[in-house]
Amino acid sequence: MFGEKVIELLKETERNRDTIDQYNDEKVRQIIEEMHVLFKMNMTDANATTENKSLWTAVQVRHAALERNKRCLLAYLYSRMTKIRTLRWEFGSVLPPDVRELLCDSEYDWFSKYSTNLASYMRSLGQDIGYSGIDLTENLRPPKSLYIEVLCLSDYGKLELEDGDVVLLKKNSRHFLPTSECQTLIRQGVLKQIT
Repeated sequence: MFGEKVIELLKETERNRDTIDQYNDEKVRQIIEEMHVLFKMNMTDANATTENKSLWTAVQVRHAALERNKRCLLAYLYSRMTKIRTLRWEFGSVLPPDVRELLCDSEYDWFSKYSTNLASYMRSLGQDIGYSGIDLTENLRPPKSLYIEVLCLSDYGKLELEDGDVVLLKKNSRHFLPTSECQTLIRQGVLKQIT
């Protein structure tokens, strides 16, 4: 039956709305192959419809299946792109290796270009009033306090704060740091907020 594979692909995406799964290259390839077969069958029958008008209905049904596959495949890709855009805001410009391996090469290229465009946009903000840019990804939620206590989950090294102080972040060390400077490291998994 036409369109079964693309429905399976969409159900797989729907099952995991909040997370991104491994790019299903095999199923996408099968859907595209099915579309090529449908197109070739339509071309053959469309050329023969001048002689036999009864083939026209089959051509229309296959064309509808082609359009449905295309729309569903685009919905799958759009859903993944939306999730990848969210990853940029959550993790920053560098994805963790376990998340990176879930993306195909073209998705990672899109992520890199989106990240570059976002960074250049953030640098351009505030230039008219003398700032060198504003980091929009810094606070995804408004901070409740200016300073927070954090636990370092891995050896990170030196972190230079905006006021010039340097803090050495070693595994299992605790620090009381400005919220604005910790958010990115918390999202990357280097620091954990202690409540």
